[in-house]
Amino acid sequence: MLSMGGDQVEEAAAHAAKVLRAGAGLDWSARAGGLDWSCLETAEHIAGVLVAYAGQLTGRATDTWVPFEVAFDEGSGPADAISVIESTSGLLSAVVRTTSPGVRAYHPYPYGSADATGFAAMGTAELLLHTHDIGQALGVDTEPPAALCEAVLAWLFPQVMPARTSDEHWATLLWATGRGSLAGRPRRSAWRWHNALSIPAGPVTLREVSPAAAADLAAGGTGGLTWIEGGPFDGTRRAAEGVTKAYASGVHRPEWGMFALVRVEDEVAVGGMGFHGPPDEEGVAEVGYDLAVGARGRGYATEALRALSAWALARPGVAALLAVIDHDNAPSQAVVTRAGYIRASDRENTRSYLRRP
Repeated sequence: MLSMGGDQVEEAAAHAAKVLRAGAGLDWSARAGGLDWSCLETAEHIAGVLVAYAGQLTGRATDTWVPFEVAFDEGSGPADAISVIESTSGLLSAVVRTTSPGVRAYHPYPYGSADATGFAAMGTAELLLHTHDIGQALGVDTEPPAALCEAVLAWLFPQVMPARTSDEHWATLLWATGRGSLAGRPRRSAWRWHNALSIPAGPVTLREVSPAAAADLAAGGTGGLTWIEGGPFDGTRRAAEGVTKAYASGVHRPEWGMFALVRVEDEVAVGGMGFHGPPDEEGVAEVGYDLAVGARGRGYATEALRALSAWALARPGVAALLAVIDHDNAPSQAVVTRAGYIRASDRENTRSYLRRP
């Protein structure tokens, strides 16, 4: 799996320190590439966001930023800035490693929160990208390890078609953040990264599965989750394979992929649920789900489907949700009925159910 966590933050920080030390004797009052800040001010920003991300997680901030800032001492120079970046990246990596999987904290993009993996990915991105901005002004090489770029793209930019070869990951990340051009893709003037969506559903939480985690699930792994005995079930792995293929083709759309159902009481994943793709031209999206055998009969699927359906039907342009179920799958038919779906039509081997706003 394309891992993301404390190790990646530390690797990005080591890369940043190496690049910045190569230009430590140059003019850091110059404006960093593409930014309104000087190189020194950009370095201060890097340190500030790393500490801010750590503070969000340790403070369990729910609706705003923890109100503090990081500022260099007066008279600090390039060597001091590099030292502070190394120190603050260590703080974030330590916090990421010790934060429980279910913890989320405030970040505005795009749903108002992120988990520890999300903050690690954002911290890694800040280090790579702003080191590049500084390096542009100083005229030093800034290309980071390809695996770091690939992981950042998979965790924060699931809507972006990944690079085909390892030597293109860095160029793709620069393009995704409006810093470069790619053949066949229009230059981006605006962009946002994507933190995985989390939807509470009573005894379970629906957690959006990133392309990185989906690829691991499709290959027989855990996707970074702790699964109930017997899980993940076959349908979950097939759904993960679908996300993986869609991401590789550049047609994956965040929100309209796969979610893991994670039990609140013990952080154990019990099944998968999600969509076969974004809504069609008529505004209809098809849902699907499965549970590991040991998790069935406890209401998990019904609660999750209610919550996911309510979320989806509140999205602009969504007219209805469709569930297609085998004729002989009575338990699944009962789930959709309890979740507010109405039987619409029958085919040779299936029954269709719709839920509208």
